[in-house]
Amino acid sequence: MQENYLYTEVTEEIIKAFYKVYNRLGYGFLEKIYENAMFIELQSSGLLVEKQKSIKVFYEGNEVGSYFADLVVNNLIIIELKASEYLSKEHEYQLINYLKATDMEVGLLLNFGKKPELRRKVFSNEYPHT
Repeated sequence: MQENYLYTEVTEEIIKAFYKVYNRLGYGFLEKIYENAMFIELQSSGLLVEKQKSIKVFYEGNEVGSYFADLVVNNLIIIELKASEYLSKEHEYQLINYLKATDMEVGLLLNFGKKPELRRKVFSNEYPHT
């Protein structure tokens, strides 16, 4: 299960930023507030961060849609942010599908709920995306 440890140093920085933002802002803001705060915190850590990065989804070589990743770090890790009571399986499947649509293999699901929650997802995609 070596894949579960891809990009450990970067994910550790992201997780530190998550808890720092959570401890400063707490629970109750909209996702956009947390997204903006995470963007600032991750950039200040020296990471390359993109907000609302457009990602196209392909099927059989045809574009079938697109979505916007909340944050993409170092062009390696997708971060999906939530501000809900708790993380659900649907949130996890959403992140896995985002990974399936890209060449990125690691995703972090971060929830700024009443209690901070995070899930790390790894997906090794064997199919080309274009």
